[in-house]
Amino acid sequence: MIITRYLVKQVVITSSVVVALLTLVMMGGRLIKYFGVAAQGRLDVSVLFSIIGFRLPEFLTLIVPLGFFVGLMLVFGRLYVDHEMAVLNSSGISRGQLGRKLLPLAVVILVIQMLLMMVISPWGNRQFDQLTMTQAVRSGFDLVRPKEFISSGPYTIYAGDLSEDRRSLKDIFFYQKAKEAGKPDVIILAKEAQRVVSDVGHASVVDLHQGRRYSFIPGQAKYLQAEFETYRLRLEAEDDQEIEAQRLESMTMSQLWDKRQGNPVIMSELGWRVFGGFVIILALMLAVPLSEVSPRQGRYYRLFPAIMIFASLIVAMMAVKTRMTKGELGVWAYPVVLLIYTAVAWFFARKQELAPKIKQRLARGKGSV
Repeated sequence: MIITRYLVKQVVITSSVVVALLTLVMMGGRLIKYFGVAAQGRLDVSVLFSIIGFRLPEFLTLIVPLGFFVGLMLVFGRLYVDHEMAVLNSSGISRGQLGRKLLPLAVVILVIQMLLMMVISPWGNRQFDQLTMTQAVRSGFDLVRPKEFISSGPYTIYAGDLSEDRRSLKDIFFYQKAKEAGKPDVIILAKEAQRVVSDVGHASVVDLHQGRRYSFIPGQAKYLQAEFETYRLRLEAEDDQEIEAQRLESMTMSQLWDKRQGNPVIMSELGWRVFGGFVIILALMLAVPLSEVSPRQGRYYRLFPAIMIFASLIVAMMAVKTRMTKGELGVWAYPVVLLIYTAVAWFFARKQELAPKIKQRLARGKGSV
């Protein structure tokens, strides 16, 4: 019991540190990218951390398995380097028994991984889609920068000046591209624009004053012109259902299950969520034999090649997902990959027993020749 508590504590602390560092690196790079978008006037700075928070669960689905694996490698490597493994072996506790003592911890992390992949990450992606959709229609007038053209979806806006409360614009140029072919594009020139508070959906409503409105079809010489004193402009958001149809990662498990028939793209996402979490168990099975080092080699001696082996498992699972979207593989490919790496883990675990037998068979084969 004491050994189990000791191992669990060390693995949890080490894995948490690794996960935190990997999260900081990955999300830091993403945050820099969003800061660049905000600097261009296409994103509100106030929603940056909300976007990072909503995207975090999706990144954790890849970071948690890798962090758990690296944590296991470091803990078991230290046991070898500090001669603790030799003491445990002399006490009748084998390496495999230590791995089995960590199996309950692996199951707990497996449950967390499943929740991330099936529930939390899709919810975060839905919130992210709604937030970016709102920014897409608000960025035109809420995030406009004086004397710069701001493009967002079908809209392009220019303002000569902007009030401090961002509700009044001067010298407006507005261009809206038609959503369908054959429909007219719209250009509006106005001296002033004022934001109107609206609680209807995610639309952005603006009153334009003293201007002209032009509608025309590109490539045709005809156009319509209208002058106005006041013109109310409404920028509509896309339908939420259209966004969900384009973003499989935002769908709930029930939505994927209902639409699974005859759709390889849906089945690839469904299979990824169901089987992807089992890499946690394989992380334990691979880390225990791969972490074996001699005290002279150091605990980091086999860390890099072990990470490459585990990373190849993640890449293989993602490759299956890509092939399934093209209809080249079925959902059976996910468990096949897991079984192959289970066999690899079993081979590494039994390597000390199998190596002499393989050498004997090779020697017999050479002797018979």
